[in-house]
Amino acid sequence: MAARNIVYFDLETQRSFGDVGGFSNKDKMGVSVAVTYSTARGTYEIYPENEMDRLGEELVRADLVIGWNHIQFDYPVLQPYIFPTLADQTLNLDMMLDLETRLGFRLKLDSVASASLGAGKTADGLDALRWWQEHKKTGEFAPLRKIAEYCAHDVKVTRLVHEYGLQHGHLKYDDRSGGIAQIAVDWK
Repeated sequence: MAARNIVYFDLETQRSFGDVGGFSNKDKMGVSVAVTYSTARGTYEIYPENEMDRLGEELVRADLVIGWNHIQFDYPVLQPYIFPTLADQTLNLDMMLDLETRLGFRLKLDSVASASLGAGKTADGLDALRWWQEHKKTGEFAPLRKIAEYCAHDVKVTRLVHEYGLQHGHLKYDDRSGGIAQIAVDWK
C-alpha cells in the first residue's frame, strides 16, 4: 500500500437535495469544502470551492481514489467544477457501492465505522450545511473551519475503515436489529 498513492476523498456541499430540487440535481449543490488524504504525502489537504481544479488534478494523478459514495454523489457534485468524466479518468474504490453489491443494501459510513472501529462520525451533513449558511451570512471563517474539520474527520474515518478491511479481510456493521454483522472484503 505504501508504494501506491492512495487518495481518500470527501466533500461537503453548500446546498441540500431539497434546496436543488432533488437527487437528480447533485450538480447544483455546490462544494463548500473538499478534503483528501494522500498516502504519498501522508497529510490531509483542504480544498475550498475556488480550488476544485487543483482537487481534480490530485484525484486524476492518484493510483487509487477511495471514498464512501463518491462515485454516485461526490463526483456528480464536482461536475460543474472539473472534468465531467472524472469517474472514467480515475481508478476508484467506492466502499459503500462495493458493500452494497455484496449485501444488497446500502450502509452508512457511521454504521460501519462504529461497528468496526468503535468510533464513528462527529457530525452529519446537515451540520455542515448550517455552518455554510452561517459563513455566508456572517462572512466569518470559523464556520468554514468547522466544515473542514468535519470533512477531514470523515476522510480519516474512511481511511481507517479501508485499512481495517485490508488488515482483517472483513468489516463489521450494525445489522439494523441492534446486533453486529460482518461482511468479507477482498480489497487490495
